[in-house]
Amino acid sequence: MWLSLAFLSALLLGFYEVSIKHSLKNNAVIPVLFFNTLFSSLLFLPFLAGSALEWLKPGQLFYVQPTQWAEQGAIFVKSALVLSSWFFGYVGVKHLPLTLVGPVNATRPVFVLLGAVFIFGEHLNIWQWAGVIIAIIAFYMLGRSGKKEGFDFKRNRWVLSLILGCILGAACGLYDKYLMAGPAAGGLGLDRMAVQTYYNFYQCALMGLMMLMLWLPHRKSQPFCWRWAILAISVFLSCADFVYLYALSLDGAMIAIVSMVRRASVIVSFGFAAFVLKEKNLRDKAIDLGLVVVSMILLAIGGMNG
Repeated sequence: MWLSLAFLSALLLGFYEVSIKHSLKNNAVIPVLFFNTLFSSLLFLPFLAGSALEWLKPGQLFYVQPTQWAEQGAIFVKSALVLSSWFFGYVGVKHLPLTLVGPVNATRPVFVLLGAVFIFGEHLNIWQWAGVIIAIIAFYMLGRSGKKEGFDFKRNRWVLSLILGCILGAACGLYDKYLMAGPAAGGLGLDRMAVQTYYNFYQCALMGLMMLMLWLPHRKSQPFCWRWAILAISVFLSCADFVYLYALSLDGAMIAIVSMVRRASVIVSFGFAAFVLKEKNLRDKAIDLGLVVVSMILLAIGGMNG
């Protein structure tokens, strides 16, 4: 069940990534992020209100469980991590080809897997090690493909921003496991709806501050244009995260496998960039993407045999 949900989350995440690219075309990053967090918060506000007014009951799918202050603090940390990952990732998406962004982001499960080894004590089998090695090779190949379009992985600030967003995103994945895992497994065992609802609210508040402090004083040099794709970002992401967190809350769910399958979203975004945006150097990047997909398959096999 949790594996099927991970694939559904991947499909929704692919449409989310396409929406980001369209929203950021000749557009300021901070306002796009703010409206994304605002709409996501509004989507979950009825569930919080319904739970508080007892229209929704414990055990129902959209019920938001009450939380303690310490739990709220842990959710706030998640909000800061996710928002940092988004900010650097959005900057990279805005300035880089989607056919380069997608495969780079798809290597994120490798960081998650290695983090799971060192933090949660998970062990890699031969399939998973093979997946990690092929992912490293794919990342090297992506660097060569990027150079052909003038993007040096070692020096280009947009590439470095994307990679930093990827690393922070991996940290978010590991932190999600800590939040969702039960106390017996070393986690906090938080309610998935509470996590998703409150972290959206905290993100909206943080982005509101960034709008006031960082964007409004420079809005003339960083113009913002409303696009309906901005609303689509919130819808697709909220649905993808809901399915993702629900998958993690199920017994037997492995963070390394769920995160890996989730990155299959790259197939959707790569196809859009290739057939709709008509991006360049597709043959080389398709080979790189193929290596990333092989890496994900090996990680999945390793997870099912682990």
